[in-house]
Amino acid sequence: MQDLKGMASQIRRDIVRMVHGCASGHPGGSLGCADYFTALYFNVMKHSPDFNMDGINEDLFFLSNGHISPVFYATLARSGYFDIKELSTFRKINSRLQGHPATHEHLPGIRVASGSLGQGLSVAIGAALAKKLNGDKNLVYSLHGDGELDEGQIWEAIMFAPHNKVDNLIATVDINGQQIDGTTQKVLDLGNIRAKFDAFGWITMEMNGNDMDDVVAGLNKAKTLTGQGKPVGIMMHTIMGKGVDFMENDHNWHGVAPNDEQLAKALAQLPETVGDY
Repeated sequence: MQDLKGMASQIRRDIVRMVHGCASGHPGGSLGCADYFTALYFNVMKHSPDFNMDGINEDLFFLSNGHISPVFYATLARSGYFDIKELSTFRKINSRLQGHPATHEHLPGIRVASGSLGQGLSVAIGAALAKKLNGDKNLVYSLHGDGELDEGQIWEAIMFAPHNKVDNLIATVDINGQQIDGTTQKVLDLGNIRAKFDAFGWITMEMNGNDMDDVVAGLNKAKTLTGQGKPVGIMMHTIMGKGVDFMENDHNWHGVAPNDEQLAKALAQLPETVGDY
């Protein structure tokens, strides 16, 4: 568990350095989800950096809120999908690490472009149904932002999954209460998200997305809830900007890069554990 916490800290360092290096990107949500990605890729999910687009006989992950690509790229690199030195090319000319994940650069670990919000759950459901048709017993995971739930397509997918008994799917909603224009409550009040998933027929649970013990336990519990005729939905509570005190709970850090002084302050709060790129 200590190793996982250390890796999450290193990934947070990667995030702020990547976004600073190109003076653009989305640090807030990325920092908040670092524990989730670390637990998923280093403990919970069955996957291989020997990347195969079909993903047969392994678990699959789809990032729906693609703007938090920094945490995704850092996790993939630290998991061995590509050289961690490539993180320094984030959002730069001719880089495979675009601001939103894309597939035409053939970056290992990326199975779908996810720049437009609201589409990832539909893709994950399709992949989960394909696994059922192929007799593949592995699972499909997806991650979504709470602000992303403003998109109508998400709710069509939320209805579709239980109706079609997509019970090899674990979809997580990152509930940090912030989006680009302010709090989710102010922009478009989402109400009780878990109650809505419950009403649509999902098996639901909650976890603290910034407590590594709770994340690992929660994801492993979710695995035990699959195969019961319903999809599993995790309501994951996080803090935007987690780990960097001046970014925490501030929607202004949704998509703003730190300057040199702010980077130094951020790195001073984030222990380097396995070496910077």
